[in-house]
Amino acid sequence: MLLTIDVGNTNTVFGVFDGDDLKVSWRVSAQSDRSTDEYRVLLKQLFELDGIRVDQISSSIISCVVPPVLEALPYSIRKIFGMTPLVIGPGIRTGMPIFYSNPAEVGADRIVNAVAGYEHFRDQTIVVDFGTATTFDCVSKKGEYLGGVISPGIHISMEALFQFASKLPRVELSWPEAIIGKSTVHSIQAGLLYGYVEMVDGVVRRIKKEMGGNPRVIATGGLARLISKETTTIEEVDELLTLSGLRIIYDRNAVSQG
Repeated sequence: MLLTIDVGNTNTVFGVFDGDDLKVSWRVSAQSDRSTDEYRVLLKQLFELDGIRVDQISSSIISCVVPPVLEALPYSIRKIFGMTPLVIGPGIRTGMPIFYSNPAEVGADRIVNAVAGYEHFRDQTIVVDFGTATTFDCVSKKGEYLGGVISPGIHISMEALFQFASKLPRVELSWPEAIIGKSTVHSIQAGLLYGYVEMVDGVVRRIKKEMGGNPRVIATGGLARLISKETTTIEEVDELLTLSGLRIIYDRNAVSQG
């Protein structure tokens, strides 16, 4: 089985694949200062939770946008499973040409998402990832990474409002009954959620106009389902799209090495 790990700024998502089949996945809060021993304990607890045995894991791949984690996590994988994980970075075979001024600037998760989104549609694709930042990644009909858009995530927007407007509270991210709020909490929820929906739809429409054709749109990330249900441009949601991309890239590298 293949262990896939997507390390973000807010969450770390683990998944175990048996061939193309995602057997189980776990989402935990991200902590950049976790020690090697803490990762070993965490992984063993997650495996025990769903009855996955350590000796069932034959390979591993990591996508990480938090540099400190790339010291402790790979070492933990080696200690637990006796293997060196593949880490998304320079030299990794993705099968996707990157049309970016400096390809090294593109976050690992963005490339992984682009690969998975294109493989899903095999057509022009826009992947919207609702993470710490919200990213829009664009792939041509030929499977070329064209670039994209980065905007502050909805949690960042909410925290900024709380920190810089002294009388406004933190709120739960849930849909209010109407766009016109009858309380401060409902007004903030309306502004955050409906405002974010309009931002997403507006950006996607502009991207489509620039790309030409009719790109397919898929959303991923922890808040994808919450936001996408009110959008008009998002066609599909796959919260675990990044894990699928990691599996695809692992297979491509396994073939190239074999």
